[in-house]
Amino acid sequence: MALIARPATSFGNTFGISVGSGTQLSSTAYYGEIDYSNINRRRYTTDTSFTEFYKSIKDIVLARLGHPVIRIELTDFQLQTAIDEAVSKLDYHAPDWCTQFCTFQTISSVGLYELPSVVINNLRSAYYMKTLLSIQRQSGTLEFDFFLKYFQDNFLFSDFSVGDFYVLVSHLEMMRKVLGRDGSFNVVDNKYLSITPVPVADAGQQVLVEFKALDSNSLHPYYVLWLQKYATAVCKVVLGQIRGKYAQLPSPAGGAVLNGPALIEEGNNEQHKLVEDLLHEIEEPPVFSVF
Repeated sequence: MALIARPATSFGNTFGISVGSGTQLSSTAYYGEIDYSNINRRRYTTDTSFTEFYKSIKDIVLARLGHPVIRIELTDFQLQTAIDEAVSKLDYHAPDWCTQFCTFQTISSVGLYELPSVVINNLRSAYYMKTLLSIQRQSGTLEFDFFLKYFQDNFLFSDFSVGDFYVLVSHLEMMRKVLGRDGSFNVVDNKYLSITPVPVADAGQQVLVEFKALDSNSLHPYYVLWLQKYATAVCKVVLGQIRGKYAQLPSPAGGAVLNGPALIEEGNNEQHKLVEDLLHEIEEPPVFSVF
């Protein structure tokens, strides 16, 4: 059975906010007021509470549905699940501007590391920090020999070729992956980060994890607007289903006809349009690799 660890780490966002070395990775909010551990897992019996970020979206949703002039038959729980749906949809397509980082240290003979859902759900890459952003050029190494040979043959200050140098660096990177100690990673059960080779003598080696996560403190106003619109569209469908149970309400003036079917159609159309905007305007384009 493989050994699994919850690593100690300096955990924070892109701007380096951390809780100090030796603290376990946690999903607790270092990303504003979005509670990733409860998104789409809420129970109706649980007390419904809104963070300030959720309250701002809730107020916009109610205002766009006509409140306070028009009575809105939505519970706080229904509003919260609608906001959760909007946040999870945007989080799945989180743009490059929402890139975050965290680091942890390896443990001897342990190759599986449990990461929080906020990290693993939108994992981009994992790097061993020991050789990150550096080219080893110690005397006697293959990189050192190639480095000197390149500049001796190409006369750096008289006939410098950027294209050749780029090819050389790419070649060295590939050789380091094959022959060196740079590790690779894989995701297991959408919960664990598997790194290879399994560290044996190099306990305490730094691993840098790159992922995407929404930070409500720094979220772009356009993304907040998208959340407000999408949550409103979801609420329209829910409200339409509620009102659709009754075709007409009796009254002294002859009765009132409810707009349930119209709300459902309007909400579905708005969701479809917002998803198109999300894919074309917010999510980063796919990356193509040429070999």
